[in-house]
Amino acid sequence: MANVIVIGAQWGDEGKGKITDLLSRSADVVVRYQGGNNAGHTVVVGDRTFKLHLIPSGILYPKTECIIASGTVIDPKVLLEEVDRLKDLGISTDNLFIAETAHVTMPYHRVLDRASEEQRAEHKIGTTGRGIGPTYADKSERVGIRMIDLMDEKRMPKKLRWAIEQKNIVLQKLYNLEPLDADAIIEEYRGYADRLRSHVVDASLKVDAAIRERRNVLFEGAQGTLLDLDHGTYPYVTSSNPVAGGACIGVGVGPTCIDRVIGVAKAYTTRVGEGPFPTELHDDIGNHIGERGAEFGTTTGRKRRCGWFDGVIGRYAVRINGLDCLAVTKLDVLDDLEEIKVCTAYELDGKVVHDFPSDSRAFARAIPIYETLPGWKKSTSECKTVEELPTEAKDYLKFLADLTATPIAIISLGASRGQTIIVEDPIHGPKRGLLKA
Repeated sequence: MANVIVIGAQWGDEGKGKITDLLSRSADVVVRYQGGNNAGHTVVVGDRTFKLHLIPSGILYPKTECIIASGTVIDPKVLLEEVDRLKDLGISTDNLFIAETAHVTMPYHRVLDRASEEQRAEHKIGTTGRGIGPTYADKSERVGIRMIDLMDEKRMPKKLRWAIEQKNIVLQKLYNLEPLDADAIIEEYRGYADRLRSHVVDASLKVDAAIRERRNVLFEGAQGTLLDLDHGTYPYVTSSNPVAGGACIGVGVGPTCIDRVIGVAKAYTTRVGEGPFPTELHDDIGNHIGERGAEFGTTTGRKRRCGWFDGVIGRYAVRINGLDCLAVTKLDVLDDLEEIKVCTAYELDGKVVHDFPSDSRAFARAIPIYETLPGWKKSTSECKTVEELPTEAKDYLKFLADLTATPIAIISLGASRGQTIIVEDPIHGPKRGLLKA
């Protein structure tokens, strides 16, 4: 039996969707524990590409139960659009379950998100405008609408009407925007409730039952460690906790249930939106990595900022999440480079710093200290084993493993399932790894 958490070890977009899809072959249950439709996972199966935003990646396996836990926030319109797209592709969502205690993203959340971001002007955070932050804010203020409220035909209209009246005051008085039509929204969301009703369950109880039955449970996070509300590059963060500890809170299980934590990291680093990024490249190499890696957001389509692998945040992710091993993705993107740099430390205010600074102002001043490694100038996309990789590629991976003091269990060499090297079984294998001294 293994209960495993998969998290992003950088700023998100690391390829967690593919890794979760890969690990779902051994999972009986896949649980999404935080975030909303501001995240996106891309899974390539044969000649078909699936873009998922709320539904766990395990949905592509017919016998796998997929649960959207209470730590997430759910836009019913987006969720149902995703369900319909999957149905059109021949993918059943009969095994999809939704936590009755998950909060619901409403139209006013989306309007407030965009209005607030626009008002920030040069101080903008770079949100997706999907209403995620305002939904979590309402959750914290204890005025949110939960799925259990949406399912209550008698309570929902009254509670939602009151919420819309309150938000309309803010929209009109603070942002000079038109008020929202409460009757239209209530009718719209009543229709969503009817379609989703059969999927709504006590998710914590369902996951607990799976664990007690000694079934394999995979906990899937959105975004990445450096976007964590408490432990990321605040204020340029998301509104929830993508770190491994967030899984227990977001699902409603105890930490003693977790057997292993797997971190996903690109062979380089990317970031979407605003905020400091020490290893960012503003040159032809950065453009080359972005183009070769197709670095555009799954949810927004925004171009991702690209830079060298940052070992400081890599070690930080290992510490914050208690990582047992790493899955390194997009190694093939570096195939054409003559040399590759890796940040091993920062120079900060005249001193060498090896640990991630919690003050974002200090982080913005950090100057990366690089070690340069030779490139391999050979294609890796068809390699099936570690032995088939070019020597320089193996040396590069070993350098990353040593730098983060964490074994590498999976190497991804492209978007499809087959372009993957399993170095060790990341779920059932021993807590050690190859490519580590």
